[in-house]
Amino acid sequence: MRWIRYATPDGFRWGILEDQTVRELRGDPFGEWTVGEAVGPLEGMTLLAPVTPTKILCVGRNYPAHAAEHGADVPAEPLLFFKPPSAIIGPDVPIVLPPQSQQVEYEAELAVVIGRRCRNVRPEEAWAYVLGVTCANDVTARDLQRRDGQWTRAKGFDTFCPVGPWLVVGVTKEEVADRAVICRVNGQIRQHGRTSEMVFSPADLIAYASSVMTLEPGDLFLTGTPAGVGPLYPGDVVEVEVEGIGILRNPVVLP
Repeated sequence: MRWIRYATPDGFRWGILEDQTVRELRGDPFGEWTVGEAVGPLEGMTLLAPVTPTKILCVGRNYPAHAAEHGADVPAEPLLFFKPPSAIIGPDVPIVLPPQSQQVEYEAELAVVIGRRCRNVRPEEAWAYVLGVTCANDVTARDLQRRDGQWTRAKGFDTFCPVGPWLVVGVTKEEVADRAVICRVNGQIRQHGRTSEMVFSPADLIAYASSVMTLEPGDLFLTGTPAGVGPLYPGDVVEVEVEGIGILRNPVVLP
């Protein structure tokens, strides 16, 4: 089941996508809800990021080949960091290259959305707290990441967390255990990995993070990127595809 958030003159709305028709989602997406009447065709609607999280958790070096391409070791425990919610944009919204950086790069990722509050959950029960999955791009100012010695500025610019185009709800952990994660720039494949290459599975990551902090409904968890990261330039169009989930597309512009 694919859920969307879309813009209307009166604000955003939640919808359920059936083929190419959008139906109303009535109620609370994180509580009680029902399927309402047809709203109209998907074509022509302005899709928004399918989540508005209180926090965005990410994990570094979760694909061994990506760690290797930066000459880094795979960590013994998940290497967690945050992106601010202000970094989120939806599909087709431009990624803005900041003047502070000369090396902005794409990172294609599977993202998991938390559906229920959780704290201190075990890996075997963690997936019960997941609402769904989507595509994300952990855009990174690589030169600033190296210069600063920590990642807040490099990962935190406005527009540095494209998410979407929709949220796929009701998938099992087995169904996302071996999916292709692909990045294309101007139609050319730059990254092609599989979720089965992760060092720490999404359930492992949720359990680990929940031992530190409470995860709230709507929180977003980016699960790491495969090898092949590289630069973005003005005029590029970058796509993140997670097999069977969707394709997230964003242009790249200067301020």
